[in-house]
Amino acid sequence: MRRAETSSPPAAGRFPAFSVAGRAGASFKPQHLEAILADPGAIGFLEVHAENYMGAGGPPHAALARLRAERPLSLHGVCMSIGGLEPLDRAHLARFADLVARYEPALVSEHLAWSTHDDVFLNDLLPLPYTDATLARVCDHIDAVQTAIGRPMLLENPSTYVLFAESTWRETDFLREVVRRTGCGLLLDVNNVFVSATNHGFSAAAYLADFPLAHVGEIHLAGHARDADENGVAFLIDSHDAPVADPVWALYETVVAQRGAVPTLVEWDSAVPDWPVLMAEAAAAEAILARKGGRVAQEPRHAARA
Repeated sequence: MRRAETSSPPAAGRFPAFSVAGRAGASFKPQHLEAILADPGAIGFLEVHAENYMGAGGPPHAALARLRAERPLSLHGVCMSIGGLEPLDRAHLARFADLVARYEPALVSEHLAWSTHDDVFLNDLLPLPYTDATLARVCDHIDAVQTAIGRPMLLENPSTYVLFAESTWRETDFLREVVRRTGCGLLLDVNNVFVSATNHGFSAAAYLADFPLAHVGEIHLAGHARDADENGVAFLIDSHDAPVADPVWALYETVVAQRGAVPTLVEWDSAVPDWPVLMAEAAAAEAILARKGGRVAQEPRHAARA
């Protein structure tokens, strides 16, 4: 059966239906609540990690409801284990779907990664071999998520530190096929591209030239850190604890010039600075959207799965 195309979630009416078109946003951290509320127009949208709001109520939900009444949200999952071997955790998926219904986020996303095995939950986003078996499993899990939330989700490209000898798909082709089979959209993390390209010695620009940009519904930017292994070989870590690096800004400008003004989120999850620093990073992204975008990118019309 072919699935009907969906360009945007229906407006349920619990909160105002703010648009994120052509806007930039930043990660929300509770210590920034009052600063954000004091200047409602300073930021295009805010991103929250779904797992931080899976309780029934309390101060986290009180704060999030106040924010959602004034601006759009991006709901970003980090523990769904889309690439895991086991079926998705039903209780976790139900809580995720409840959050989507409760806050009507403008954007909903998860990672192309795995983080569970049997009853063990790992605090990391681990890479996958790109094989036919992995492809089928990822698509089945995305179907389950989209059925539960009643709308398309966005799938984020990973940052990687190892490659798998058994992979038979290039990452860009793998993502393109996931979109074709499931009708999901893509979240392009430009910092992840730069980190992976540096670690594995390929061209970030060439990767982006082959990326299915037409299906990108959101972009992520973040900082990274430099480290070295036991042999002294340098590598990058997607650390989210620093400003966006100049090479990542340059890649982002190229993407925006090609794709248009896609909603863009600046992530900062560790060593979090004061709110004006995050706001300035988001403002820099929005300036590029205005200068290089030329047009507000339309919500991608996702291909239906046969």
